This record gives sequence, structure tokens and C-alpha cells, in this order.
Amino acid sequence: MPIYQIGPKRLVVGAHYGLKEWIIQRITAVVMVVFTIVLLVDYCITGSATYEGWASLFSNQFMKLLTLLALFSLFYHAWIGVRDIWMDYIKPVSIRLTLQVLTVLYLVACAAYAVQILWKV
Repeated sequence: MPIYQIGPKRLVVGAHYGLKEWIIQRITAVVMVVFTIVLLVDYCITGSATYEGWASLFSNQFMKLLTLLALFSLFYHAWIGVRDIWMDYIKPVSIRLTLQVLTVLYLVACAAYAVQILWKV
């Protein structure tokens, strides 16, 4: 056995996910918490849960951008979690790749639909 396959200096190949993805998930979670707090503060100040209240809230450009950022954070957060589930529990590569592609397509479609909804208000 060659020396580069043993111990801490061994050659590691394959997916290099870990700390970076963990940090990204934490950042996206913080973005979603900030968005939730902004919604709660607005509700506590205005007390309006009517369609007109929500429409006026989301007609503001800042709120549209914050909502879009929160939704993109949600989609990316979900992608990391679901991708890890597929990688951990689906062993046949063809099935895993199919599920990952379907997941990405679904999340991109959700993002496109979110943009369409936000800019209609």
C-alpha cells in the first residue's frame, strides 16, 4: 500500500462538503430569522393581517428584496439539506443523481415562481 493512502496525509477524493456547507446553512438560517423578525415587527406595529396590509407591505421595494433574499436562502438551505439526505441514504448513483436533478429543477422552479409573485404586487 503506498504511503499517501495512510494517515492524515492520505489522498482524499470525492465530495468535499462539510464546513463550507455548514456555514452556508447557518447564514441562510440567520437570513430567514431576520426576515421573520421583520414580519413580526411589522405585524406588531400595524396589526394588519388583511390583504391590503400585506399588499402595501410587499409593495415596498426593500421588502420585495428582503423577501426574495429570504426565499433564495430558504431554497439554498433546503438544497443543502436534501442533497445531504440523497447522498447519505441513496446508494445507487443513477437514482441519487436523478433525485438531485429533480430537486434542483423543483427548487429553481419555486424560485422563478417566487420572483414572479413578488414583482406582481
